[in-house]
Amino acid sequence: MQTFDLSKSSLRELNATLHAQKASTNQTAWEIANPRGHHAIAVGLDAPIEVTVKGSTGYYCAGMNKQATVVVKGSAGPGVAENMMSGTVIVEGDASQYAGATGNGGLLVIKGNASSRCGISMKGIDIVVYGNIGHMSAFMAQSGNLVVLGDAGDALGDSLYEARLFVRGSVKSLGADCIEKEMRPEHLEILRELIERSGAPARPEEFKRYGSARRLYNFHIDNASAY
Repeated sequence: MQTFDLSKSSLRELNATLHAQKASTNQTAWEIANPRGHHAIAVGLDAPIEVTVKGSTGYYCAGMNKQATVVVKGSAGPGVAENMMSGTVIVEGDASQYAGATGNGGLLVIKGNASSRCGISMKGIDIVVYGNIGHMSAFMAQSGNLVVLGDAGDALGDSLYEARLFVRGSVKSLGADCIEKEMRPEHLEILRELIERSGAPARPEEFKRYGSARRLYNFHIDNASAY
């Protein structure tokens, strides 16, 4: 275990050290002490390493992650795992707004609640939230899966494309062109895999599925009021 103390070293030194790790590194386990809400911790990683942050972080923690596993032993500020490409990011507390924004791949697990715009413009990332999510979550989400064990706020899935949304609790309101859809066997299998990977305390049969009604793909004058 390699330990990096942010009360003694700079954030720039930390990220430079983590960026220097290659796929063949034998220094695969890292612990970051005293994060003290620093921004941009462990961004741009591109090696199969495991990074544990011992406390809460500021914005953009684990942004642009590739291959690495990042565990935050606390809460995360805005944009955690933003533009993530692969790997796994786990937040053991709550996440602020736009968690997983524009994520292309990998798995983001939030064991607390997520604020507004969770999964905005997601492009292939899988997001599992143990608690609730805020308003405008999955806005313009293009692909991937958002799984919510709690409730969803206003305008879920507004202007959604082909991402799949699974919510176990209530939905305050659906956004433009987002509707409840049939839960077919293939969707139950997707849920089963994500629940198993994330360790979420839930069963696939407890969820409802939401997706795009596909009315906004092309402009039609009859739908002008929805744009």
